[in-house]
Amino acid sequence: QVQLTESGGGLVQAGGSLRLACAASGSFFSINTMGWYRRVPGKQRELVASISLSSGTNYADSVKGRFTISRDNGRNTVYLQMNSLKPEDTAVYYCNAGAYIKLGSSLLYNYWGQGTQVTVSS
Repeated sequence: QVQLTESGGGLVQAGGSLRLACAASGSFFSINTMGWYRRVPGKQRELVASISLSSGTNYADSVKGRFTISRDNGRNTVYLQMNSLKPEDTAVYYCNAGAYIKLGSSLLYNYWGQGTQVTVSS
């Protein structure tokens, strides 16, 4: 019903920057909250940042002051600007979105992107 397409991952040196983007496509009525999660092998997936429909945001303590999440509702796209990157930020980053699939339904479904690799070298 909803596909999330991510872009912007790659290899960067410590202290550098990357911008991730995630665009929602498919058959849905509207997109609600969107966010970014990340996972390192051997650890649980953790929330990095999320943004509500009205652009309210929250961040993991480890990225506050360095990462900025934003969205373009007209394009159903969420962005993650990552500055001052550290080797500890190396992970697979996943886009997440809640979507209303049918008009007139109050049931919200949760969707995930395929993940994009971010590698930060020392």
